[in-house]
Amino acid sequence: MSERGPSTAPSHEPSPEPSPVPSPEKSSAPALSTAPVPDPATVAAGVPEAGTAPAPLAAARRTGLLVTFVLGGLTALPPLSMDMYLPALPEVTNALHSPAATVQLTLTSCLAGMALGQLVIGPMSDKWGRRRPLLIGMVVYVLATAICALAPTAELLIGFRLLQGLAGAAAIVIARAVVRDLYDGVEMARFFSTLMLISGAAPIVAPLIGGQVLRFADWRGVFVVLTVVGAALTAVVWRSLDETLPPERRQTGGVGAALRTMRGLLGDRVFAGYTLTGGFAFAVLFSYISASPFVVQEIYGASPQAFSLLFGVNSVGLIVVGQINGKLLVGRVSLDKALAVGIGIITVASVALLLMSTGVFGEVGLFPVASALFVLMSAMGLLLPNTNAQALMRTPHAAGSASALLGTSSFLVGAIASPLVGIAGEDTAVPMALVQLVCSLLSAVCFLGMCRPWRPRSPMAAAG
Repeated sequence: MSERGPSTAPSHEPSPEPSPVPSPEKSSAPALSTAPVPDPATVAAGVPEAGTAPAPLAAARRTGLLVTFVLGGLTALPPLSMDMYLPALPEVTNALHSPAATVQLTLTSCLAGMALGQLVIGPMSDKWGRRRPLLIGMVVYVLATAICALAPTAELLIGFRLLQGLAGAAAIVIARAVVRDLYDGVEMARFFSTLMLISGAAPIVAPLIGGQVLRFADWRGVFVVLTVVGAALTAVVWRSLDETLPPERRQTGGVGAALRTMRGLLGDRVFAGYTLTGGFAFAVLFSYISASPFVVQEIYGASPQAFSLLFGVNSVGLIVVGQINGKLLVGRVSLDKALAVGIGIITVASVALLLMSTGVFGEVGLFPVASALFVLMSAMGLLLPNTNAQALMRTPHAAGSASALLGTSSFLVGAIASPLVGIAGEDTAVPMALVQLVCSLLSAVCFLGMCRPWRPRSPMAAAG
């Protein structure tokens, strides 16, 4: 692979400042910015267009807050779909008379749907704009989630969860593309870290809500709540999120052009390196998400409410480290250095979990295992926002397709890791720890071997 960006990428240096680009199209939703529409070439080059003026500071602050909450809600939808359901996994196993490995496929199918859906919706958003594909995906998500609540067998639940994931992919892939439309450079890395304050709260709140729902209803009640959440978020998007990709910046051509764009992106070794680095790190995270309900509840005897509390504490660690990354490290420490530290931490935590689960330290209780999982989850606050920012900084010309490749790689690797953690049954945590260690090492290999952070890059790849 070449270290240069794709041949379709512009050769100019990106602007270090945010670049809001409102749509000139009429819409029923309020505009995201009151600034005049600048020429995209001058925006990308960091040169102000003659006759344009910045939006008033108060309007810019209102716009930034609105965008943050809307995009935060969209990026929170996948963890809501996954994590609210986690405390119910053992109950689903009993209610549908299916083995744990089969029920875990309900997570895998949703994850695979989100991965494949992004490959379709990402290029669609580059061609037709962000708003229309997002609204269609959200409506289908709400319908699929409602059907999940009625599924009579594990096999049908797996199928409907696949549809739910396919539709829900619109939220996460378009949210990342909108961030790339509006921001560049270190400002984009800061915004991704800010989003983690909102989207990171979803893993805290979701299992707590799921645990409380199980006190008053069965597992189907979890999907009823998800249906209501999806419908509310759809209404907010319809009312508050305007188009951010004007017609003159959209891709032309059909399926062939979209495939050529993706091939060009994958041909950029550095972009592919950050994509795989983030993908394997996400597999570490998802192996924890998939296995922890059984490890914490079945092996260590915790209640669904106790599991939800532990899961929430771990998510607080991720949020705190994400905010340290965005508020203190970005702009002072290179993104690659922060990434290297994060990879090192998850590798050490994975080794500790493997040693504890194999009995090297004798019989250990829940506290040491929970502590290692807390460290592992917290380190994701250094990995996830920085891999996204580094990859998307190279792709201002095709943010939707780039976002699709980022999301698809993460979700596919996570979907592969999910069934592996339960391959030895519900009575051992060794598969979870082993999968986490292998994926941590693969993430490090991709980062060092493909990104080569010690080497200088073209201006398009500058990390800040």
